[in-house]
Amino acid sequence: MRLEPFLEGLSFGEGPRWHEGRLWYSDFYVHQVRRVDESGHAETVVEVPGRPSGLGWRPDGTLLIVSMTDRRLMRFADGKLSVEAELSSLAPAPCNDMVVDGKGRAYVGNFGYDRHAGEAPRTTCLVRVDPDRSVHQAADGLMFPNGTVITPDGKTMIVGETFAHRLTAFDVAADGTLSNARVWAEIDGCYPDGICLDAE
Repeated sequence: MRLEPFLEGLSFGEGPRWHEGRLWYSDFYVHQVRRVDESGHAETVVEVPGRPSGLGWRPDGTLLIVSMTDRRLMRFADGKLSVEAELSSLAPAPCNDMVVDGKGRAYVGNFGYDRHAGEAPRTTCLVRVDPDRSVHQAADGLMFPNGTVITPDGKTMIVGETFAHRLTAFDVAADGTLSNARVWAEIDGCYPDGICLDAE
């Protein structure tokens, strides 16, 4: 198999998601959410001043976007960008990746500390935003949660803890609460970031 570039000229691509026959992604240093078709033709969907990161869709098709530096969850619908939820009361540092479950609940990670200012690493929480826009702490004690998936049955969440070198799993209750934290996999020497589940 020969590997070839699919798309070039990115400043810093993040949060890739396949949706409606296109690859969507955030190019956060240029503040853009973009999408690209299978031929490699890319277009800008929306600009997000606070640097976009994680992407996800609610069952009704509403696009949710993590806005990193202002620690917000944004929504993009009918051509308009608006604030869905303020996350700063729970997220002490820039927000990053996200997963949206089958009921439209968004789970958002954050750095936990200002790594660019030289702060020492510390644990942080995963934030859950429900469809009614209420904000909750979903889990705590995570070291740079970054890259999150939910199994097809909706019952298990797996989170990449970048600076803990591991994947951590949780049971997901019907109301979206998380419990039974456990190590899913140790990844010595590597820094897990964006992840996805394959067909199996």
